[in-house]
Amino acid sequence: MTSRIDGPLKVTGQAKYGADNLFPDTLHGYIVLSTVANGEITAMDVTAAKSAPGVVGVYTPFDVLKLDKAVSSVFGETWVPLQTKEVAYYGQPIGVVVAETYEQARDAAMTVEVTYDEKPAVTSFTDGLATAEEPPEIRGGAPNEMSVLADGVESIEDALAASPVVVDNTYFTATQHHTPMEPHSAVARWDAAGLTIYSGNQAAHLQAEELSTALGVDRSQVRCINPFVGGAFGGKARTSAAGFLAAAAARALDRPVKVVMSREQVFTATAGRAATAQRIALGADKDGKLIALRHDSVSSTGMDRSFVEPTSHGTSREWYATKNLHISQKMVPLNIPPVTYMRAPGEAPGSFALESAMDELAIALNMDPIELRLRNNSTAPPGKDLLWSSKHLDECYQIGAMRFGWANRSPHGHEDGDWLVGMGTATAMFPGLRFPATVRATFKADDTAEVGTGGADPGTGLLTVLALVGAESLDIAPDRVTPVLGDSALPPGGLSGGSTATASAGSATMVAAVELIDQLVKLATSAGAPFEGLEVTYEGGRVLADGRSMTFGELLRATGRTELTATGSSAPGEELTKHSFSSFGAQFVEVKVHKLTREARVTRMLGVFDAGRIINEKTARSQLSGGMIWGVSAALHEGIEIEPSGRFANADLAGYLVPVNADIPDIGVHFVQYPDTLHSDLGAKGVGEIGVVGVAAAVANAIHNATGIRVRHIPIRIEDLLDS
Repeated sequence: MTSRIDGPLKVTGQAKYGADNLFPDTLHGYIVLSTVANGEITAMDVTAAKSAPGVVGVYTPFDVLKLDKAVSSVFGETWVPLQTKEVAYYGQPIGVVVAETYEQARDAAMTVEVTYDEKPAVTSFTDGLATAEEPPEIRGGAPNEMSVLADGVESIEDALAASPVVVDNTYFTATQHHTPMEPHSAVARWDAAGLTIYSGNQAAHLQAEELSTALGVDRSQVRCINPFVGGAFGGKARTSAAGFLAAAAARALDRPVKVVMSREQVFTATAGRAATAQRIALGADKDGKLIALRHDSVSSTGMDRSFVEPTSHGTSREWYATKNLHISQKMVPLNIPPVTYMRAPGEAPGSFALESAMDELAIALNMDPIELRLRNNSTAPPGKDLLWSSKHLDECYQIGAMRFGWANRSPHGHEDGDWLVGMGTATAMFPGLRFPATVRATFKADDTAEVGTGGADPGTGLLTVLALVGAESLDIAPDRVTPVLGDSALPPGGLSGGSTATASAGSATMVAAVELIDQLVKLATSAGAPFEGLEVTYEGGRVLADGRSMTFGELLRATGRTELTATGSSAPGEELTKHSFSSFGAQFVEVKVHKLTREARVTRMLGVFDAGRIINEKTARSQLSGGMIWGVSAALHEGIEIEPSGRFANADLAGYLVPVNADIPDIGVHFVQYPDTLHSDLGAKGVGEIGVVGVAAAVANAIHNATGIRVRHIPIRIEDLLDS
């Protein structure tokens, strides 16, 4: 197991994040946010701001920075600030003040007076459920509503009515926010070559695409650099308001500009996770075999309707075998900040509903919850004839049950002094995905190698994975490989999102290594080279022939070269028409609930995962542990409180609760390793998101086991567990 290559730099404070880049004559920008949730800006008085000490520029929809539509090849169009007087949510960026210092810009921004033609705001998700709309698009182009019915069955209602045992309930999940440790920020400067911007993001080449289109310049004139990213989770997949405003202001003022959002601003000036309401009906025979599954889901969204949380499509569509399936997805547009991808989009909130419902069905059947899940284990997504490329979920449950002591679980929990103790479990799944990626591999004359791509490492461990896969593919020691990430000048390396980075960049690294070794062999046998005319082989970083050998560095020096470079690309292909792909897991949680105070504490956790080949157990274990912690956070802590005015009542880390060390016990993570070479040559699938999936349901199931109280919403509060 290899420690993170970037670990020492991060823990000693030497890692240089986007906002750490300072240049002579740098200016500072502070974003002005709206204070109404719906309306039109009729005037902005910036007189005091412009005359404030140190201020060099004030920009609003009335004094607009030159920006146009922003478009990327993956996400399409991205919202650009200050281009409209319309206000769609409280905390929308509507201006920016630029000054010599951050404090001067902030203080001047406080003097901007905004006049609105305010309109009534629509902010209640529950009030909007009755009039929910069809979404314009579902992830993957799936239909909003779909059914798979057995022969002779006319509707899902008929299938449920014919089921001997039925559970039918509605589950709610709260609005959440990414809250990365590093706030969204950007430092931008222009020179003769164009724009260079330092800003944490999940794909430098996609940010470069968005900025080039928004700024109206050629893509070659934009360079995005982000060697370190302090957390992203989907919230930095697109260019932030800080990035657009810093780049445009720097061009307008011909000086470097730095824009860093405050923690409170991050909550509204960036996007978060939608709230959901999910009605699930499960019909089964008395042996526990599913006959029918209906999952109708509604999620909140901003008034731009740009994103729907695909809860039903991300879980019920694929998880369990059933002859009759109906899923639907709707949205409730609200005057709230936009929603977007957040770690395990769809699967995280969707699994809370589905896996809670499965637990309720197990109770109705008087059946062990694990046995129920195994009896309905799918060999392929319902309605598809594409079998899973590799699935060992049954083994995950068997190993997890043994390690966790599931056999000692009582159907009604047990007591430990003043505490009620219960165990819960849930399935975890996340699709096995890949993005197109290109990697550059380089042999250097000093006998080291470099592997580089424009992807990002937002704490996922990709930098270390690149070194390990590069070393294995080039047949040299890992400490001789320098991995390079986070620069749009490098080949596009996919996206650090969707649990795709290792499979995407790793597969491309293997292709690049083969091409580089081929070039080295050709060089060794070329005219005038040390092995001219000989048949050579490559092994252990050396070229061998006729009883002689040279390291690749020696060969480069002998041929007068400083380096040799090759690129390799990999993308999903025809395998998508032959198999279905996913990572799988079994989550186990023990919870204690105090008899008197009703405080709930998670005391033990174990996750057993089937995610293909694990490249580096140390970083993979860290990723999965982090995801499981997030699951506890969703179950017991996280939730945005939206006031009727549209204002976030807890838009800070004092009011928006996340776990601290005292909330989290030791976490067990176990891997069931079956390399999935049908998914990619590397054999890895993905671990970045599956760790959060199912945990909230396992917590709720454990609480029910301990107390007999079924809570069908998260986060679960003390008041939910008080005896009625």
